[in-house]
Formats: sequence, structure tokens, C-alpha cells
Amino acid sequence: MKKITIVFFISFLFPLLLPPVFAIDSAHLLKQVDRNLNPESFESYRKLINIEPNGREKEFVLFTVKKGKDKVAALFISPASEKGRSTLRLDENMWLYIPNVGKPVRITSLQSVVGGVFNNADILRLDYAEEYNVVEVEELGDEYLLHLKAKTNSVAYDRLKMWADKEKKLPNKIECLTEASMLIKTIYFKQIKDFGGGIVRPSVVETDSPLHKGYKSVMIFAGIKQREFKDEVFTLPFLPNLESLR
Repeated sequence: MKKITIVFFISFLFPLLLPPVFAIDSAHLLKQVDRNLNPESFESYRKLINIEPNGREKEFVLFTVKKGKDKVAALFISPASEKGRSTLRLDENMWLYIPNVGKPVRITSLQSVVGGVFNNADILRLDYAEEYNVVEVEELGDEYLLHLKAKTNSVAYDRLKMWADKEKKLPNKIECLTEASMLIKTIYFKQIKDFGGGIVRPSVVETDSPLHKGYKSVMIFAGIKQREFKDEVFTLPFLPNLESLR
């Protein structure tokens, strides 16, 4: 009887001796990924390269500014044929300003102001946590696999599968999917670089798509740093003046 009592006591006590198992705070994890990729408000210089199946390349250089959760603007620096063009995104609303036209025109998230595989939603990207909810997180060795679902039907991709480094809390790969789970494109994050100011993130982002076989687009960050802006910077009347921020 005494032996049975001891066994019972140990069986009862053993679970209490185990280290606690903490559930992953999926929403916080996604916000960490966002902040590790970019400050909430920042400026950046990046080159976009579209590569065709025959090897032909077309390059664009953009100066980009972002404020808070829903304001992004970008200015074309080169090539000469595009210089002075600028784009503005306020939440899901987007415009393109062409100097010779003089009046901003509306564009959509699925269009692309540079052609290639990156669309406007990729080029003028908001925080992932702003557009998506995390519906599931899997632990796969040294990675998390986050399953994301768009908060509204106005988002470019209905679902995302994001493989993120557990230690760095940075994405390694993202698959962009339709509601029916059809793969639209895959985005790869490469070559982590220290940009200073505490920003350590991938400097190269590549994408390809089964819908555009043989085509590839590459985004190379030359610089990114935290910077605050006035709200007036993210207005249609200011689009012709983005150059003044450089």
C-alpha cells in the first residue's frame, strides 16, 4: 500500500517538475518579422531588376519612404525614361504620378509599375501584420512556418505561407497563394546585411512565378534607415516633390 502511494505521488508530482510549455504568440511573432524587416517609418534605396527568359535585364532604382502602417511612396531615380515618376499607397489605394501627364492616375495592387514578377503590392508593401492574420504556426526545425490569411478581399494574395528563421525572426521564403491554394509566386529572402541603426535584414529579395515561367525579378536594397516624415509627404499634391526628400 505504501509503495502504491509513493508511485501515485511521484506520478502526480512529475508533470509539475517539467518546464512550462509556452504557446507561440502568433500575432506578436508576425509583428516581430515586420519590425526586423523594416522600421515602422523609414527611407530606403533599392534596385529592381526584371530578368527575361532570354537573359535580357531591365533595371530600375527607387527611393522609397514609409510612415506607420499604411503610407508608402516611391520615386523613380533611374532609368532616365522613368525618372521623376512616383507612386503613392494609402492603405489599399494606389496612384502613379507621371510628370508629363501631371495628374496622378489610380493603379491596382496586382498591376506592376515596373513590369516583371513584382506587382505594386510587392513594391509598395505594407506590414504583413497589417494585411494578414496568422491562422497557424508550425515549428519545423530552425524555422517557423506561418500560415497567413488576408484580412480583406482587397489584399493582393488571399493566403501566404511564410518560412521564418526562428532565431533571427526574418523570412526565408514566402509562397503567395489564391483562396483555392493555387501558387501565384514564391518570394525568396537572401544575403542578410547589417544596414546600421540596428537594421539587420535580407538585402536581396527574389521572386519567380509559375504563371510567368522563365521570368524572375530581383530587389536589391542598397540602404535603409529609420526616418520620420510629416503626413503631407503622403498626399497626392506632394508626389511631384518626393525628390526634395533625398
